[in-house]
Amino acid sequence: MSYQSDLYQQVILDHNKNPRNFREIEGHSNSCDGYNPLCGDKINIHMQINESGLIEDIAFSGSGCAISKASASMMTVNMKGKTVADARVMFEEFHKMITGVMEPQPGAHHLGKLTIFQGVREFPSRIKCASLAWHTLVCAIDKTGETTIE
Repeated sequence: MSYQSDLYQQVILDHNKNPRNFREIEGHSNSCDGYNPLCGDKINIHMQINESGLIEDIAFSGSGCAISKASASMMTVNMKGKTVADARVMFEEFHKMITGVMEPQPGAHHLGKLTIFQGVREFPSRIKCASLAWHTLVCAIDKTGETTIE
């Protein structure tokens, strides 16, 4: 097993067992429900976005596999304090990375530690697990109500 895949597994297990920001936000300004019918993952993203577009708080609730929960956990950690515009850029980069469209070169992206999910592209059936929280994030920003990954 390579160092990269071992680290990936450790991070996934840690964020699955001890998810960060796993809660609901009372009086949130934005939220969305996400669903992956292939594996049954359900997630809700709650956000507090101020008038200038800054994500002051973000959290998630729901149930899902280890990859889905870890992706949501790491996403929420990385989104706090970012603008909505930054969130959209990170969504695009994350999606391109996990689908193999983008190779994350140091300094050429905004993903930081989220590049650990690059290994998901080796398992096409798990890409939707990793991307569910991200699609639900965009849904919450756009206030569309719910999203289903098919």
